[in-house]
Amino acid sequence: MIMRVHPLSSALASAIVLAVVSNSSLAAVSATEAAKLGQSLTPIGGEKAGNAAGTIPAWTGGYTQTPAGFKPGDHHPDPFSADQSQFTITNANLATHKNQLGAGQLAMFKKYANFKMNVYPTRRSAAFPARIYEMTKKNATTAKMIGEGAGVENIAEGLPFPIPQNGNEVMWNHKLKYKSPGVVRWENTVTPSATGQYTPVRIREKFFGLYYKQGMSSANIDNVLGYFLQAVESPPRLAGNVLLVHETMNQIVQPRQAWLYNPGQRRVRKAPQVAYDNPSTGSDGLRSNDMTDMFNGSLDRFEFKLVGKKEMYVNYNSYKAHAKGVKYDDFVRPGFLNPDLMRYELHRVWVVDATLREGARHQISRRTFYLDEDSWQIMMVDHFDAAGSLWRYSEAAGISYYDQPLFWSTTETHHDLKSGRYAASGLDNLEECYQFNGTLAPSDFSPQALRTIGTR
Repeated sequence: MIMRVHPLSSALASAIVLAVVSNSSLAAVSATEAAKLGQSLTPIGGEKAGNAAGTIPAWTGGYTQTPAGFKPGDHHPDPFSADQSQFTITNANLATHKNQLGAGQLAMFKKYANFKMNVYPTRRSAAFPARIYEMTKKNATTAKMIGEGAGVENIAEGLPFPIPQNGNEVMWNHKLKYKSPGVVRWENTVTPSATGQYTPVRIREKFFGLYYKQGMSSANIDNVLGYFLQAVESPPRLAGNVLLVHETMNQIVQPRQAWLYNPGQRRVRKAPQVAYDNPSTGSDGLRSNDMTDMFNGSLDRFEFKLVGKKEMYVNYNSYKAHAKGVKYDDFVRPGFLNPDLMRYELHRVWVVDATLREGARHQISRRTFYLDEDSWQIMMVDHFDAAGSLWRYSEAAGISYYDQPLFWSTTETHHDLKSGRYAASGLDNLEECYQFNGTLAPSDFSPQALRTIGTR
């Protein structure tokens, strides 16, 4: 695919033309460059101005208004419900819009005659707490990369590389984007057959981002940036399985630690396979462990090249997909989730191309990542197989959780373009929504507790 790269602002261009190196001594930017954060750049490094065509507006702070009566655990009402779709992309007019689409999106149109994308006005709704902005600006002049993407040091709480110089820095921005200190939620994962039959896998998840707590830094978190606990509740054949992950900041000192509890075996065991391209929970092999949250884990098997920026249609502000009470039979369709519950907007995205390192093993040989400039959320990924053919397409439906505030996915979908199947996770329309719970602690994520959690 020939990529038309969006012209960069002077601040971004001056950073990127620096030598693209992994040497940690050159990771930080100058105080002069960092001063542009909050001025010509957003506080986390996006271009503050709109585009020349007026189809992307200026960022003016994001959306941070919490509606009256809203309480923790509620689904977030759509603040843009009055917006009307500007047009719909179908196979009939695909040629007109193909320059703003990725290879995976184009493949979806090719494979499914009834696939469509409803395009709405662009709303730059992403916002984060003021302290994250403050700490991100400080990190810009101090952050250092460890090895070739193996970790980051000299940072605290915020984004490490708001003015990135290479692909590793962009990926670490996604890995460390603010998700609040604690999250508890119910979610459902579905893996429909090619004709649309599915059985939801209901999962209870907890996430504790130690790095995001006020006063925490890469120097005082004992190398654990976050904890993740996942317990399967149904169907019966999977119920009782529990996964625990301790994600590390410096993966040279200590790689990711993971444990599994299997109710059939009635024992807790270390799980080094919970990484890279091994299948993830409830995905029926359609999503690998490192595809969860669009990408997670170690960067060591790929070389990440920063290509530039591009204007693209991405799944943004899809509050209909997040709405309370939507029945899963109205959501889950053969081939793809109901497109009338999705909202596409034109946004500038960072483009990173990842190729498998020589001698490294992974079922995917190449990936292209598209990251929102206003949040560092990965919005889309194109995955290529060992032969170099497009194999999978991943998409995040992002919304602003304006009560926090933060921007994150509400659903993730990973399409197998060969089989016509997909795995969709994050379906919580019939559940209590995310609870951003600041009372979680490392003691809630002990391997010794897994047996109790998994007992049926």
